[in-house]
Amino acid sequence: MLLNLTEEQIIQLAPDAASVKAGKGLATRAKWVLLEHSDRAICGHCQGSGKTPYQTVIDTKNVAFKCSCPSRKFPCKHGLGLLFLYAAQAEQFKEADEPEWVTSWLSKREEKAEKKEQKPFGGEDGVRRILAVSSAKGGVGKSTVTANLAVALSRLGYKVGILDADIYGPSQPMLFGVEDYRPEGEKKDGKDWILPAERFGIRIMSIGFFIDPADALMWRGPMATNALRQMIRQTLWGPLDFLLIDLPPGTGDVHLSIISEMSITGAIVVSTPQKVALADVVRGIAMFRNDKIDIPVLGLVENMAWFTPAELPENRYYLFGKEGVKMLAERQKLPLLAQIPLIQSVRESGDAGRPVSAKTDTASEYYDLLANNIVRELP
Repeated sequence: MLLNLTEEQIIQLAPDAASVKAGKGLATRAKWVLLEHSDRAICGHCQGSGKTPYQTVIDTKNVAFKCSCPSRKFPCKHGLGLLFLYAAQAEQFKEADEPEWVTSWLSKREEKAEKKEQKPFGGEDGVRRILAVSSAKGGVGKSTVTANLAVALSRLGYKVGILDADIYGPSQPMLFGVEDYRPEGEKKDGKDWILPAERFGIRIMSIGFFIDPADALMWRGPMATNALRQMIRQTLWGPLDFLLIDLPPGTGDVHLSIISEMSITGAIVVSTPQKVALADVVRGIAMFRNDKIDIPVLGLVENMAWFTPAELPENRYYLFGKEGVKMLAERQKLPLLAQIPLIQSVRESGDAGRPVSAKTDTASEYYDLLANNIVRELP
Protein backbone atom coordinates (compact mmCIF):
# COMPACT_ATOMS: atom_id res chain seq x y z
CA MET A 1 0.00 0.00 0.00
CA LEU A 2 2.98 2.33 0.46
CA LEU A 3 5.39 0.81 -2.01
CA ASN A 4 4.68 3.22 -4.86
CA LEU A 5 5.68 6.43 -3.06
CA THR A 6 8.37 8.52 -4.74
CA GLU A 7 11.61 9.42 -3.01
CA GLU A 8 10.40 13.03 -2.63
CA GLN A 9 7.18 11.87 -0.97
CA ILE A 10 9.12 9.63 1.40
CA ILE A 11 11.47 12.47 2.36
CA GLN A 12 8.51 14.82 2.79
CA LEU A 13 6.69 12.39 5.04
CA ALA A 14 9.85 11.35 6.90
CA PRO A 15 12.18 14.39 6.75
CA ASP A 16 14.73 12.84 9.12
CA ALA A 17 15.42 10.07 6.63
CA ALA A 18 17.23 12.43 4.24
CA SER A 19 19.78 13.41 6.89
CA VAL A 20 20.28 10.01 8.48
CA LYS A 21 23.89 8.83 8.33
CA ALA A 22 25.16 5.40 9.23
CA GLY A 23 24.28 4.72 12.81
CA LYS A 24 22.56 8.01 13.65
CA GLY A 25 20.13 7.40 16.46
CA LEU A 26 21.67 4.07 17.38
CA ALA A 27 24.35 5.30 19.77
CA THR A 28 21.77 5.56 22.57
CA ARG A 29 20.03 2.27 23.13
CA ALA A 30 16.29 1.98 23.74
CA LYS A 31 13.63 -0.73 23.88
CA TRP A 32 13.43 -2.55 20.59
CA VAL A 33 10.06 -3.37 19.04
CA LEU A 34 9.37 -5.47 15.97
CA LEU A 35 6.82 -4.37 13.41
CA GLU A 36 4.27 -6.98 12.43
CA HIS A 37 3.42 -6.29 8.81
CA SER A 38 2.75 -8.60 5.90
CA ASP A 39 3.76 -6.18 3.14
CA ARG A 40 7.32 -6.10 1.88
CA ALA A 41 9.14 -2.87 2.62
CA ILE A 42 11.13 -2.61 -0.59
CA CYS A 43 12.87 0.65 -1.42
CA GLY A 44 13.55 1.84 -4.95
CA HIS A 45 16.99 0.22 -4.96
CA CYS A 46 15.67 -3.11 -3.71
CA GLN A 47 12.81 -3.61 -6.14
CA GLY A 48 12.73 -7.05 -7.62
CA SER A 49 15.10 -8.50 -5.07
CA GLY A 50 12.28 -10.14 -3.13
CA LYS A 51 14.08 -9.32 0.12
CA THR A 52 12.56 -7.58 3.09
CA PRO A 53 14.56 -5.15 5.18
CA TYR A 54 14.76 -5.93 8.88
CA GLN A 55 11.65 -4.16 10.17
CA THR A 56 13.00 -3.09 13.54
CA VAL A 57 12.21 0.30 15.04
CA ILE A 58 12.91 2.27 18.19
CA ASP A 59 10.55 5.15 17.44
CA THR A 60 9.60 7.30 14.48
CA LYS A 61 12.94 9.14 14.56
CA ASN A 62 15.35 6.33 15.33
CA VAL A 63 15.00 3.41 12.97
CA ALA A 64 17.37 0.54 12.34
CA PHE A 65 16.99 -2.17 9.75
CA LYS A 66 19.02 -4.35 7.43
CA CYS A 67 18.49 -3.09 3.91
CA SER A 68 19.02 -5.45 0.98
CA CYS A 69 20.53 -2.78 -1.29
CA PRO A 70 23.59 -4.49 -2.82
CA SER A 71 25.33 -1.26 -3.77
CA ARG A 72 24.57 0.94 -0.78
CA LYS A 73 25.97 1.06 2.72
CA PHE A 74 23.61 0.57 5.63
CA PRO A 75 21.30 2.34 6.19
CA CYS A 76 19.48 3.26 2.96
CA LYS A 77 17.39 6.40 3.33
CA HIS A 78 14.69 5.06 0.98
CA GLY A 79 14.01 2.04 3.12
CA LEU A 80 14.25 4.23 6.23
CA GLY A 81 11.47 6.41 4.90
CA LEU A 82 9.23 3.39 4.37
CA LEU A 83 9.92 2.18 7.86
CA PHE A 84 9.11 5.60 9.28
CA LEU A 85 5.73 5.32 7.56
CA TYR A 86 5.17 1.77 8.76
CA ALA A 87 6.00 2.85 12.29
CA ALA A 88 3.50 5.69 12.09
CA GLN A 89 0.66 3.52 10.77
CA ALA A 90 1.26 0.20 12.51
CA GLU A 91 -1.38 -0.71 15.03
CA GLN A 92 0.34 -3.61 16.73
CA PHE A 93 3.87 -3.90 18.08
CA LYS A 94 5.49 -6.63 20.05
CA GLU A 95 8.69 -6.39 22.07
CA ALA A 96 11.73 -8.06 20.54
CA ASP A 97 15.32 -8.67 21.48
CA GLU A 98 17.94 -6.47 19.89
CA PRO A 99 18.89 -8.27 16.64
CA GLU A 100 22.35 -9.89 16.74
CA TRP A 101 23.59 -8.00 13.68
CA VAL A 102 22.60 -4.70 15.32
CA THR A 103 24.35 -5.64 18.57
CA SER A 104 27.54 -6.49 16.67
CA TRP A 105 27.36 -3.34 14.56
CA LEU A 106 26.77 -1.11 17.58
CA SER A 107 29.64 -2.70 19.48
CA LYS A 108 32.03 -2.03 16.61
CA ARG A 109 30.89 1.59 16.42
CA GLU A 110 31.37 2.02 20.16
CA GLU A 111 34.87 0.51 19.96
CA LYS A 112 35.81 2.88 17.16
CA ALA A 113 34.41 5.85 19.06
CA GLU A 114 36.32 4.80 22.19
CA LYS A 115 39.59 4.54 20.25
CA LYS A 116 38.98 7.92 18.65
CA GLU A 117 38.34 9.56 22.02
CA GLN A 118 41.27 7.87 23.79
CA LYS A 119 43.99 10.22 24.90
CA PRO A 120 47.61 9.28 24.24
CA PHE A 121 48.92 6.80 26.80
CA GLY A 122 51.03 8.55 29.41
CA GLY A 123 50.80 10.56 32.60
CA GLU A 124 47.12 9.91 33.31
CA ASP A 125 47.87 6.17 33.11
CA GLY A 126 50.40 6.35 35.93
CA VAL A 127 53.52 6.60 33.73
CA ARG A 128 55.43 9.83 34.31
CA ARG A 129 57.88 9.70 31.40
CA ILE A 130 58.01 7.61 28.23
CA LEU A 131 61.36 7.40 26.45
CA ALA A 132 61.68 5.96 22.93
CA VAL A 133 64.99 4.16 22.36
CA SER A 134 65.65 4.09 18.64
CA SER A 135 68.49 2.99 16.41
CA ALA A 136 67.19 3.39 12.83
CA LYS A 137 69.89 0.85 11.89
CA GLY A 138 69.62 -2.76 13.09
CA GLY A 139 72.41 -4.61 14.86
CA VAL A 140 73.89 -1.69 16.79
CA GLY A 141 73.02 -2.98 20.28
CA LYS A 142 69.93 -0.87 20.93
CA SER A 143 68.11 -3.58 22.91
CA THR A 144 71.17 -4.23 25.09
CA VAL A 145 71.46 -0.49 25.77
CA THR A 146 67.73 -0.34 26.62
CA ALA A 147 67.96 -3.24 29.08
CA ASN A 148 71.02 -1.88 30.88
CA LEU A 149 69.67 1.67 30.90
CA ALA A 150 66.47 0.41 32.55
CA VAL A 151 68.47 -1.31 35.32
CA ALA A 152 70.71 1.74 35.74
CA LEU A 153 67.66 4.01 36.16
CA SER A 154 66.22 1.54 38.67
CA ARG A 155 69.48 1.68 40.65
CA LEU A 156 68.98 5.46 40.85
CA GLY A 157 65.70 4.79 42.66
CA TYR A 158 63.23 5.11 39.76
CA LYS A 159 60.40 2.69 38.93
CA VAL A 160 61.04 1.49 35.40
CA GLY A 161 59.27 -0.57 32.74
CA ILE A 162 60.20 -1.74 29.24
CA LEU A 163 57.84 -2.14 26.30
CA ASP A 164 59.58 -4.38 23.79
CA ALA A 165 58.11 -2.89 20.61
CA ASP A 166 60.66 -4.58 18.37
CA ILE A 167 57.87 -6.76 16.98
CA TYR A 168 59.99 -8.69 14.49
CA GLY A 169 62.96 -9.36 16.77
CA PRO A 170 61.96 -9.15 20.45
CA SER A 171 65.15 -9.41 22.55
CA GLN A 172 64.13 -8.26 26.03
CA PRO A 173 62.84 -11.68 27.21
CA MET A 174 66.29 -13.20 26.59
CA LEU A 175 68.23 -10.22 27.96
CA PHE A 176 66.30 -10.49 31.25
CA GLY A 177 66.13 -14.28 31.34
CA VAL A 178 62.33 -14.44 31.19
CA GLU A 179 61.86 -16.29 27.88
CA ASP A 180 59.56 -18.83 29.55
CA TYR A 181 57.23 -16.23 31.05
CA ARG A 182 53.63 -16.48 29.86
CA PRO A 183 51.52 -13.44 30.82
CA GLU A 184 48.51 -14.00 33.05
CA GLY A 185 45.36 -11.93 33.14
CA GLU A 186 43.85 -10.00 36.01
CA LYS A 187 40.50 -8.27 36.28
CA LYS A 188 40.67 -4.87 37.95
CA ASP A 189 38.07 -2.11 38.07
CA GLY A 190 35.92 -4.08 35.62
CA LYS A 191 38.69 -4.26 33.02
CA ASP A 192 40.87 -7.16 31.89
CA TRP A 193 44.61 -6.54 32.29
CA ILE A 194 47.79 -8.35 31.24
CA LEU A 195 50.42 -8.80 33.93
CA PRO A 196 53.99 -7.96 32.81
CA ALA A 197 57.07 -9.97 33.70
CA GLU A 198 59.24 -8.48 36.45
CA ARG A 199 62.95 -9.02 36.97
CA PHE A 200 65.63 -6.92 38.67
CA GLY A 201 62.84 -4.49 39.53
CA ILE A 202 61.97 -3.88 35.86
CA ARG A 203 58.48 -4.56 34.48
CA ILE A 204 58.68 -6.02 31.00
CA MET A 205 56.10 -6.58 28.28
CA SER A 206 57.09 -8.13 24.96
CA ILE A 207 55.42 -9.79 22.00
CA GLY A 208 58.00 -12.49 22.59
CA PHE A 209 55.91 -13.70 25.54
CA PHE A 210 53.06 -14.65 23.21
CA ILE A 211 54.85 -16.52 20.43
CA ASP A 212 57.02 -19.60 20.10
CA PRO A 213 60.67 -18.54 19.69
CA ALA A 214 60.97 -20.92 16.73
CA ASP A 215 58.03 -19.37 14.85
CA ALA A 216 58.53 -16.74 12.17
CA LEU A 217 56.46 -13.64 12.91
CA MET A 218 55.02 -12.69 9.53
CA TRP A 219 52.69 -9.80 10.32
CA ARG A 220 51.46 -7.00 8.15
CA GLY A 221 51.54 -3.47 9.53
CA PRO A 222 47.96 -3.37 10.91
CA MET A 223 48.39 -6.67 12.77
CA ALA A 224 51.61 -5.48 14.37
CA THR A 225 50.19 -2.12 15.40
CA ASN A 226 47.04 -3.71 16.87
CA ALA A 227 49.18 -6.07 18.95
CA LEU A 228 51.26 -3.17 20.21
CA ARG A 229 48.19 -1.11 21.00
CA GLN A 230 46.87 -3.95 23.13
CA MET A 231 50.18 -4.32 24.97
CA ILE A 232 50.31 -0.58 25.64
CA ARG A 233 46.73 -0.16 26.81
CA GLN A 234 46.09 -3.47 28.58
CA THR A 235 49.35 -4.07 30.43
CA LEU A 236 49.04 -3.46 34.16
CA TRP A 237 52.14 -1.30 34.37
CA GLY A 238 51.36 0.21 37.73
CA PRO A 239 52.97 3.54 38.65
CA LEU A 240 56.21 4.10 36.71
CA ASP A 241 58.74 6.91 36.60
CA PHE A 242 60.08 5.70 33.25
CA LEU A 243 58.70 3.47 30.50
CA LEU A 244 61.38 2.69 27.91
CA ILE A 245 60.20 1.68 24.43
CA ASP A 246 62.59 -0.61 22.59
CA LEU A 247 61.68 0.42 19.03
CA PRO A 248 62.36 -1.74 15.97
CA PRO A 249 64.95 -0.52 13.46
CA GLY A 250 63.81 1.83 10.73
CA THR A 251 61.08 4.46 10.52
CA GLY A 252 57.92 2.59 9.55
CA ASP A 253 54.32 1.83 10.55
CA VAL A 254 55.18 0.60 14.04
CA HIS A 255 57.02 3.82 14.89
CA LEU A 256 54.22 6.05 13.66
CA SER A 257 51.59 3.99 15.50
CA ILE A 258 53.47 4.16 18.80
CA ILE A 259 54.08 7.87 18.39
CA SER A 260 50.35 8.47 17.85
CA GLU A 261 49.33 6.11 20.67
CA MET A 262 51.66 7.38 23.41
CA SER A 263 52.66 10.68 24.93
CA ILE A 264 56.43 10.33 24.45
CA THR A 265 58.67 12.53 26.57
CA GLY A 266 61.76 12.19 24.41
CA ALA A 267 63.83 9.96 22.14
CA ILE A 268 67.30 8.46 22.54
CA VAL A 269 69.11 7.35 19.38
CA VAL A 270 71.70 4.56 19.58
CA SER A 271 74.31 3.93 16.88
CA THR A 272 77.73 2.50 16.21
CA PRO A 273 80.33 4.92 14.80
CA GLN A 274 80.55 3.64 11.21
CA LYS A 275 79.15 5.67 8.32
CA VAL A 276 76.70 3.01 7.11
CA ALA A 277 74.91 3.18 10.48
CA LEU A 278 75.09 6.97 10.80
CA ALA A 279 73.28 7.48 7.49
CA ASP A 280 70.18 5.83 8.99
CA VAL A 281 70.57 7.72 12.26
CA VAL A 282 70.16 11.01 10.38
CA ARG A 283 66.85 9.76 8.99
CA GLY A 284 65.76 8.61 12.45
CA ILE A 285 66.50 12.04 13.94
CA ALA A 286 64.57 13.67 11.09
CA MET A 287 61.54 11.49 11.87
CA PHE A 288 61.39 12.64 15.48
CA ARG A 289 61.94 16.28 14.46
CA ASN A 290 59.22 16.20 11.81
CA ASP A 291 56.63 18.94 12.39
CA LYS A 292 53.80 16.41 12.68
CA ILE A 293 55.69 14.30 15.24
CA ASP A 294 57.80 16.84 17.14
CA ILE A 295 59.37 14.59 19.79
CA PRO A 296 62.50 16.00 21.46
CA VAL A 297 65.67 14.03 20.78
CA LEU A 298 67.40 13.95 24.16
CA GLY A 299 70.70 12.87 22.66
CA LEU A 300 72.79 10.18 20.96
CA VAL A 301 74.52 7.10 22.34
CA GLU A 302 77.68 5.81 20.67
CA ASN A 303 77.67 2.06 21.23
CA MET A 304 80.66 -0.21 20.50
CA ALA A 305 82.73 2.98 20.46
CA TRP A 306 86.01 1.06 20.84
CA PHE A 307 87.39 -2.25 22.00
CA THR A 308 89.85 -2.71 24.86
CA PRO A 309 91.17 -6.23 25.46
CA ALA A 310 91.48 -7.31 29.08
CA GLU A 311 95.20 -7.97 28.73
CA LEU A 312 95.84 -4.47 27.30
CA PRO A 313 93.65 -2.18 29.43
CA GLU A 314 95.30 1.01 28.17
CA ASN A 315 94.71 0.26 24.49
CA ARG A 316 91.69 1.26 22.43
CA TYR A 317 90.90 -0.30 19.07
CA TYR A 318 88.29 1.57 17.01
CA LEU A 319 86.83 -1.40 15.14
CA PHE A 320 83.84 0.54 13.73
CA GLY A 321 85.47 3.90 13.25
CA LYS A 322 86.39 6.64 15.67
CA GLU A 323 83.88 9.06 17.25
CA GLY A 324 81.44 8.98 14.34
CA VAL A 325 78.42 9.45 16.62
CA LYS A 326 80.18 12.17 18.58
CA MET A 327 80.80 14.17 15.40
CA LEU A 328 77.21 13.61 14.23
CA ALA A 329 75.93 14.86 17.59
CA GLU A 330 77.93 18.05 17.13
CA ARG A 331 76.54 18.56 13.61
CA GLN A 332 72.98 17.91 14.77
CA LYS A 333 73.48 20.10 17.87
CA LEU A 334 72.53 17.22 20.15
CA PRO A 335 74.11 15.99 23.40
CA LEU A 336 76.34 12.92 23.28
CA LEU A 337 74.84 11.00 26.20
CA ALA A 338 77.46 8.25 26.40
CA GLN A 339 80.21 6.40 24.58
CA ILE A 340 79.99 2.72 25.46
CA PRO A 341 82.87 0.43 24.44
CA LEU A 342 82.60 -3.12 23.14
CA ILE A 343 82.97 -5.15 26.33
CA GLN A 344 82.90 -8.93 26.57
CA SER A 345 81.08 -8.97 29.91
CA VAL A 346 78.16 -7.01 28.41
CA ARG A 347 77.63 -9.72 25.82
CA GLU A 348 78.09 -12.54 28.32
CA SER A 349 75.65 -11.00 30.80
CA GLY A 350 73.03 -10.49 28.10
CA ASP A 351 73.34 -14.08 26.94
CA ALA A 352 72.96 -15.23 30.56
CA GLY A 353 69.76 -13.21 31.02
CA ARG A 354 71.29 -10.84 33.57
CA PRO A 355 72.08 -7.31 32.30
CA VAL A 356 75.57 -6.24 33.26
CA SER A 357 74.12 -3.19 35.08
CA ALA A 358 72.44 -5.57 37.53
CA LYS A 359 75.78 -6.62 39.01
CA THR A 360 79.04 -5.06 40.11
CA ASP A 361 81.10 -4.70 36.95
CA THR A 362 83.23 -1.93 35.50
CA ALA A 363 81.01 -2.00 32.41
CA SER A 364 78.00 -0.89 34.45
CA GLU A 365 79.68 2.49 34.98
CA TYR A 366 79.00 3.43 31.34
CA TYR A 367 75.27 2.78 31.74
CA ASP A 368 75.18 4.62 35.06
CA LEU A 369 76.67 7.63 33.26
CA LEU A 370 74.07 7.29 30.49
CA ALA A 371 71.21 7.17 33.00
CA ASN A 372 72.45 10.25 34.86
CA ASN A 373 72.93 12.21 31.64
CA ILE A 374 69.39 11.36 30.46
CA VAL A 375 67.87 12.48 33.75
CA ARG A 376 69.80 15.72 33.45
CA GLU A 377 68.49 16.34 29.93
CA LEU A 378 64.85 15.90 30.92
CA PRO A 379 62.73 19.00 31.47
